[in-house]
Amino acid sequence: MHYTHHNNELNIAHVGQTVSLKGWVAKKRNLGGLIFIDLRDRFGITQLVIQPENPNYDEAATFKSEYVIEATGLVVKRESINSQIATGEIEVVVNSLKLLNTAETPPIGISNEDKSLEDTRLKYRYLDLRRPIMQNYLIKRSQITQAVREALLVEGFNEFETPILGKSTPEGARDFLVPSRIYPGEFYALPQSPQIYKQLYMVAGFEKYFQIARCFRDEDLRADRQLEFTQVDIETSFLSEQDIQAMIERVLQHTFKKVLNYDIDFPIPRLSYEKAISLYGSDKPDLRFGLLLNTYTDMFAPFEIPFFSDKSIRGFVIPNGAHLTRKELDQFTLSVKKNHGEALAYLKYINQELSGSILKFITEPKALVDTLGLNNQDLLCLVVGKDYAKASNAAGALRKEVGEYMNLASDTDYKFAWIVDWPLFDENEDGSLTAAHHPFTAPKEQDKALLKTNPKACMAQAYDIVLNGYELGGGSVRIHESHIQQQMFEAIGLPSDVIEQRFGFLVGALKYGTPPHGGLALGLDRLVMLMTGTKNIKDVIAFPKTQSARDLMMEAPSSVADLQLDELKISFKK
Repeated sequence: MHYTHHNNELNIAHVGQTVSLKGWVAKKRNLGGLIFIDLRDRFGITQLVIQPENPNYDEAATFKSEYVIEATGLVVKRESINSQIATGEIEVVVNSLKLLNTAETPPIGISNEDKSLEDTRLKYRYLDLRRPIMQNYLIKRSQITQAVREALLVEGFNEFETPILGKSTPEGARDFLVPSRIYPGEFYALPQSPQIYKQLYMVAGFEKYFQIARCFRDEDLRADRQLEFTQVDIETSFLSEQDIQAMIERVLQHTFKKVLNYDIDFPIPRLSYEKAISLYGSDKPDLRFGLLLNTYTDMFAPFEIPFFSDKSIRGFVIPNGAHLTRKELDQFTLSVKKNHGEALAYLKYINQELSGSILKFITEPKALVDTLGLNNQDLLCLVVGKDYAKASNAAGALRKEVGEYMNLASDTDYKFAWIVDWPLFDENEDGSLTAAHHPFTAPKEQDKALLKTNPKACMAQAYDIVLNGYELGGGSVRIHESHIQQQMFEAIGLPSDVIEQRFGFLVGALKYGTPPHGGLALGLDRLVMLMTGTKNIKDVIAFPKTQSARDLMMEAPSSVADLQLDELKISFKK
């Protein structure tokens, strides 16, 4: 029997028609001799009615949740309309019924209201994915992916693939290594990104490349990070930083309009890295609310507050925040310390009176209130850090947590920003340098000469696109000149033999007329997470790992047979 409609399709216009439906038993009720079944498929629900005279009545009485059935019947108008579902005006009076498969009682509830533990949901992920909310996440993911692809094709890009088995190269995280059976003792590495391969596509002259690329990083997990993830990888030749940013804006504009019917605010603001840290304490600021940071080190120096001594003081005013309790502020202190801050001090201004944790050190409260410009019911949060960078980082994390706690931002509001003018290098505690983005990022044109003489002063042709407090994508103009790439490797302390061993092919390729090129990679999982309003990236990945990096459903990672290890010439130390 072929089905004629899906289970979200029938309405009052179909009354009088005979239809065939298939799906799962979402719910069964026996009321006054009539059996009612909510039949579910990926589209929605249709109510079936089986009357006592129906020859399938006794069989229908045995049906349980998640049985798979097919039914044929007459569409009739419901006596009591259910406004909660699209098919709530009608029901189908069944004349024939067939059981397609039985089901044991599921270990989780197949509904949006299910409260099962996450580990249980991940162990039975194939059942968890039956829940309408989970299906919506993944269907939206498909729609977002296709919209991005459409926009890039209109821009003239070609979709190419890059290898999964490649070479271990330093890109900021640990590699996943794959031992070679043919060459014992040698390893492939899974790509942290297709960075080098996409640059080689530019060397080869294709000019416009993109890929929906799987990437792998062996790093500690958190709510918005997984071991394997997907990025929209984009590379193009002959375009400037501004050209690439404008193209990415058009891709995002198309995607948000098509999938969410949302119009992005243009122009997207551009903040220098330095200004982002100064105002927001973060290189991925959430622009949906204020709470801008200030530096208070000099202002509070005269008061000789003991734990402020020789420290950097950063903070912000929370308008009407004086109602926050000591208990709530203690929770915020934990956030400060978790993000490399040393302490959280505060002052409240209520009915022209100043109070708070450091009031006893303040010699002229009224003058301080005037200097700070506090209004009634304001709360001043002061974050103490070892230096400006640590105080800024902790204050920025606190700002974000306060914004979420006080519901200052809406999940259906999308505020983008470009973070530009990045330093080319980060300095380690021992004074050595590492690439702030990756070692293929080009310095600003005017800074190229500084690579040899004063690399710490070099600024990068790099840019991140930020959305609602998350880095949505990062990119840069790449180094296209062989001698500049050599100098970059030398600046981060790579010896010539290591450069040759790891990157000889790239340095060599750049000698053959490589065009100026650059690109950006958008985090697809993170984009879907933000566009669907969930806080957990695992919701938008079909089969994710736990926070402890395990696949509970497949029970991976797992041990392998000794024979497989013997073939790879691998043994383990006890």
